[in-house]
Amino acid sequence: MLTIFYDGACPLCAQEMDALKRHDSNNAIQLEDIHQDDFSERFPDVDPDAAMKILHGDLDGKPLYGLDVTYYAWSLVGKAWRVAFLRWWWIKPFADRAYLFFAKHRQQISRLFVRRSRCDSNSCYK
Repeated sequence: MLTIFYDGACPLCAQEMDALKRHDSNNAIQLEDIHQDDFSERFPDVDPDAAMKILHGDLDGKPLYGLDVTYYAWSLVGKAWRVAFLRWWWIKPFADRAYLFFAKHRQQISRLFVRRSRCDSNSCYK
């Protein structure tokens, strides 16, 4: 089981999580919005501030971060081909840097693509 701790107030992030769940016929992925009121109580080992800087995941007790979370998530739903190239050894360093740039500026990038930088009520889906 892969648990993904994501920014549910980010429109692009929420869209990707929604797409993942649509393909998750085996319920192999658990999504946790870091903005939920009881998040820190349920996941005391996950720092929401750190999770705002880089995507956090937990694969059967093993922590994953950034594009590694994305790769494993799409792998679990049988769609690894969508992102596998991001883990190729000669692309990985550049992809990881690009991801960190995206993560830092995701609200502005979301505004460009979906015309809003944050979702209403601090969450895209409730």
